[in-house]
Amino acid sequence: MEGPIKKVMVYIDGTEQSLAAAQYAICLCRSTGAKLTALYVVNTRALSDLLKAHIFLKEEQEEYRHDLEADALKYLNHVRDMARQKGLAIETMHSSGTIHQEIKVKVTELDIDLLVLGELSRIRSRRDELYNETERAMRNVPCSVLIVKDEDRVWDMFDRLL
Repeated sequence: MEGPIKKVMVYIDGTEQSLAAAQYAICLCRSTGAKLTALYVVNTRALSDLLKAHIFLKEEQEEYRHDLEADALKYLNHVRDMARQKGLAIETMHSSGTIHQEIKVKVTELDIDLLVLGELSRIRSRRDELYNETERAMRNVPCSVLIVKDEDRVWDMFDRLL
């Protein structure tokens, strides 16, 4: 009998929380046999907002975008290495755009059963709540969502995985 989880996506943004989510997703996929995809989204909407607010010049925006693209590859390669270390095949992808919209598009496109996210940051204001892209993704994707907490426990679980 097949389980309910066949395809898992983990969202990576370079934070410790997202790397813990990747470790958890690797453990989960190893135990269930599900296929794992890691996604990193370069937030071009934020870059455009910085340009409109005259915080960046156009050249600075392009340079920063290039840096963000390099970060995306660095973190996706790190997650790929973690999965390989545990004997798990993983597909990595990155895209650009508004984070919550890109996550929803990829989840739908790939027919993902479970989205794994790192622990959400503390909400400090109503504005933070409205603009938290990860939380917006959690609320808008058409699949189940797992929020990974307790990074120390996850690290131990990942470390023990043979």
